[in-house]
Amino acid sequence: MEECIISSPLGFTKIMGNELGISSVSILNSEEEVTDVIPVVLEDCVTQLNEYFDGSRKAFDLKLNPTGTEFQLKVWKQLEKIPFGKTLSYLELSKALGDVKAIRAVANANGKNPLWIIVPCHRVIGSDGSLTGYAGGLQRKQWLLEHESPYKQQSLF
Repeated sequence: MEECIISSPLGFTKIMGNELGISSVSILNSEEEVTDVIPVVLEDCVTQLNEYFDGSRKAFDLKLNPTGTEFQLKVWKQLEKIPFGKTLSYLELSKALGDVKAIRAVANANGKNPLWIIVPCHRVIGSDGSLTGYAGGLQRKQWLLEHESPYKQQSLF
C-alpha cells in the first residue's frame, strides 16, 4: 500500500492506495509533513484533488478500492451519484437505496466513508437542510458545500 500526505485548503490530507485503486483519502487534524515524491499510483488522485480545490474539477475519475461491508459499499456507490453542487437528505438517500427504515444504517455507513471528497458524503444533509454529522467536522462540510455552490457568497468587507 502506497501513501502520501498533501496540503489542502482544509488541512493535511492522507491518500492511500495501490494498483487496485485508491482505498482511502482522509483529512488529518494535525500538522503533517507533506510528501516530497508522490507515488506513481497516487499521482492522478493528487492531481484531481488539487483540481477540485482550485475549482477546475467537478467530478472525479479514479479507480477506487475502498474496504467496507457489502451494505457500506452500496451506500458509498449511491453517494457517488449525488451531483456536484447538489445535496441529498439522509432520508432521500435511504429511499434511493430502497429502504426508508434504514436511515440510521445509511447515516452510519455515510460516516464511515473512507474516500473523503471523492465519494461525496459531505453532500448529505438533514431533512430540514441542517448540516448534520460530518467526520471531518461541520466547518469543513460547510466549506465544501460552499465551494461547490453555484451561488458564491460575496464578502462585504
